[in-house]
Formats: sequence, C-alpha cells, structure tokens
Amino acid sequence: MKVVLFCGGRGMRMREFSENIPKPMVPVGPRPVLWHLMRYYAHFGHTDFVLALGYRGDYVKRYFLDYEEWQSNDFILHGRDGVEMLNTDIDDWSITFVDTGIDSNIGQRLSAVREHLEGEEMFLANYGDGLSDVPIDLMVKELEDTDCVGNFVCVPPSQSFHVVSVDDRMRATSFDEAGDAGILVNGGYFVFRDTLWDHMHPGEELVYEPFHRLMSEGRLLAHRHDGFWMGMDTFKDRQELDEMHQSGRAPWEIWNREAFTDT
Repeated sequence: MKVVLFCGGRGMRMREFSENIPKPMVPVGPRPVLWHLMRYYAHFGHTDFVLALGYRGDYVKRYFLDYEEWQSNDFILHGRDGVEMLNTDIDDWSITFVDTGIDSNIGQRLSAVREHLEGEEMFLANYGDGLSDVPIDLMVKELEDTDCVGNFVCVPPSQSFHVVSVDDRMRATSFDEAGDAGILVNGGYFVFRDTLWDHMHPGEELVYEPFHRLMSEGRLLAHRHDGFWMGMDTFKDRQELDEMHQSGRAPWEIWNREAFTDT
C-alpha cells in the first residue's frame, strides 16, 4: 500500500531550523522526522512512498540521493577496502519525489500526486510532522470492514493549555486541562479508499470540504488513539522528541520496541 507524505511545510514556528530546511527534515537524533515516519510505516510493510514536496524540495531530494546508512546502522570498516554494513534500513524502500507547489494546501498536494496512486484501491497519507505508535494496520482493517471512504487518527491534544466553559452570562463554569476536557484533535494519520477522489474538487483543502461531504454521508471513520502521539510544531516539541530518542525509549520507534520493553 502506497504512503503519501506531505513534505511542503515551512514550519514558521521552528525558525531555528526551518529558515534553511523544510519542516519534515528537522532532525530527531541523527535522522529527520520524515525518516522516522517512513521507518514507522516500513515496520508495517508499507515501503512504497510518495513525497509531496513543496518548500525546499531540493533539500529532501538531496538527503536521500546522498543517504548515509552508517548514521543509523552498524557496520565494519575494512581499512581501505571500504565499509561492510551489518544492517540496512532503506534498501527495500521505493521513493517517488513530486513537486506539488510552494503554497499548495494539503488537498492540492494530494491531487498533484494522484497519478502516482493509480491502481491503488487504498492508500495511506500523513501530514509529515507528527510521531505516534498508532496501530496503522488496525486502522486499515477498520476501513476495510466498512463502506467508509476514509479513516483518520484523532487524539487528545498534547499541548498544555486550558479549556474554559462559560454560561450565557459569560460566567466561567469550568476550567480544565486540554487533555482532560474530552477534546480530540486530528492527528494527521490517514487511510483512504480511492473513491476519495469522487469527493474532492480542485483547490479544496482536504479536511474541510471533502471531509464535510464524507461526514454528511456517514462515511468518515475516526480512530481514537490514546497511546503516544506528538506533533512537532515548535522548537520545544523537537527538543522533547529528541530527548526521547536519545533515551533509547522513543514510543514511536516501534521497530525497536523489543529492545526496550520491560521483561
């Protein structure tokens, strides 16, 4: 099943990195967040990627053309005879790079890669800036078992803010942490049938007009995930993700889960 990753964001709230590189290429450990997402999908057997490029798409292309496997894999150096890799990570990956415009919205980016999804009855998509341990295989099965067109992850917000309720006299009636207020937000992990195209019109943003059409027909699933999910929207978010990675117990690195699961 092909995976569309949206890689066009500028990351305006992460200027420490994104004035020079696109947001999906901000590093978490030695690898960009985009690589972590691709490694996550590869764990489930999805290794055919379509990258919807935008801002600094050249940077994304160059990274993979000059990919250095030794950064995240063990190897033996045989003097002048070269390097013998003991394990690899992207050898079985297929990556299609598509320029989808600097200022395109997500719906436009998805439409721009449509020709590369021909023949796919179902496909996966991701915003490209959030990490999670959501069971994507379960989400696929949930969609297969219904006549719905899409399934997306909804999660409690990870940001620390308060949700306030007021009465008709503007008197405060509740003051709750966002995570305890019952609010769910779009986590940016999607599974779609190819019939999605029947619900999209040119220029539309994916989660506005098309999603509202699907909701009005009762054909949009929402998969609630109470496990790990964290969006990388700010420099602080990036620092927290980096610290998790450095600890060796990053929740989204499910390909390493056996190495840090308590026994």
